[in-house]
Amino acid sequence: MGEIVLYGANWCGDCRRAKAWLREHEVPFTEVDVEHDDDARDRAVDLAGGRKNIPVVVLPDDRVLVEPTNAELAAAIAPEA
Repeated sequence: MGEIVLYGANWCGDCRRAKAWLREHEVPFTEVDVEHDDDARDRAVDLAGGRKNIPVVVLPDDRVLVEPTNAELAAAIAPEA
């Protein structure tokens, strides 16, 4: 399984929740800080189809989840875990 990329910011509650869920389930991921990196912020908006919501989670199969719930994370990742 390839690695998951999570675009988010430290101040974002949904980002903290998603990161905690991934860590709790031992799912490896790379975090990209959109608050301090304009290119990363632009990439996250592009990936999210123009939406500015975070987190933006890019799965190994290139599916993109925008502001996913824990249940949505579980459903998307379970087949790969």
